[in-house]
Amino acid sequence: MSAKRDYYEVLGVSRDAGATEVKKAYRKKAMEFHPDRNPDDPAAEDRFKECAEAFEVLSDDQKRQLYDQFGHEGPRGAGFQGFSGTDEIFAHFGDLFGDLFGNLAGGGRRRGGPQRGADLKMAMEIPFMEAVEGSEHEITVPKRVECDTCDGSGAEPGTSPTACPDCNGRGQVIHAQGFFRVQTTCPRCRGRGQIIQTPCHSCSGSGAVQKESTLTVRIPAGVDDGQTLRVPGGGQPGAMGGPAGNLYVVLRVQPDPRFEREEYDIFSEIEISMFQATLGTKVTIPTLTGETELEIEPGTQPETIITRRGEGIPVLGSRGKGDQHVRVKVTVPKKLTTEQDEKLRALAKEMGLDVAAKKKGLLGSLFS
Repeated sequence: MSAKRDYYEVLGVSRDAGATEVKKAYRKKAMEFHPDRNPDDPAAEDRFKECAEAFEVLSDDQKRQLYDQFGHEGPRGAGFQGFSGTDEIFAHFGDLFGDLFGNLAGGGRRRGGPQRGADLKMAMEIPFMEAVEGSEHEITVPKRVECDTCDGSGAEPGTSPTACPDCNGRGQVIHAQGFFRVQTTCPRCRGRGQIIQTPCHSCSGSGAVQKESTLTVRIPAGVDDGQTLRVPGGGQPGAMGGPAGNLYVVLRVQPDPRFEREEYDIFSEIEISMFQATLGTKVTIPTLTGETELEIEPGTQPETIITRRGEGIPVLGSRGKGDQHVRVKVTVPKKLTTEQDEKLRALAKEMGLDVAAKKKGLLGSLFS
């Protein structure tokens, strides 16, 4: 398919459709374009993948918000790259398809032959500034990788798996119970559809061995705490030569004592004296790109917020940035010299302000 269609159009829902309506629409579309229901229509698989991609975005609040703001590029900035094939879709929405296509070859696809590997999930802690600027990390993931000896087939080199005679390679067997036909996983081949007569000596017929794998995780600029990145193919290897699952990395962003974050805006505070607030001044403040001078206008009031447009965090999937908000805290001196006290009282009198009388010391109280 050429140009991507609007996801709401793909599922046939309005832009304010709720989660239940989106799921119901997807189930209907998935049933309509399911590959097993359209074996003679090559375009059906493309439509099926298109519907799955639309549902993945519109059923996730964060991805949906990015899509509504920035179109198809929005969710991509958050790590969503779509689905590589139908096997990945069935694995990703396994529970949904189990309910929807329970009578279609064990959940929607034949279980015999190559099977997609399981997904992996891990957490990664990153500094605040890496979340702002983006980065790349190499991570070590313990997982079962495809056996080099048998190339993942599970069979000893020079031999090949044979079709399971009990299920004829389908991975499922059907039992008749009165008027009903019940389909279950083949107990002999355990749903693989194949029998390995001579197991590989390196992996004992599993097609995979335990190893540590090094992967590169690209962290886009603007990610936030709790967001999940998807590394396609970073999960467990598939069985019988099937595709690998995905790795899902949950980000934990370390706090920065200089800033507080709200979506793509950052907040910081500065303290100035009442004299600086009254007369104006320039102060040095921290920013995401270093330090800079901020001008304080004369007469600035306590709790004033000065906004620096476009100096916040990069917006995922966009060239825009949030803002930096600087809250001004005004401090009042707790102690004054006699001369300072007299000058302030004189100024207050000149301005017509009523102030408390100066407290007398102990000796002054005795002889007054």
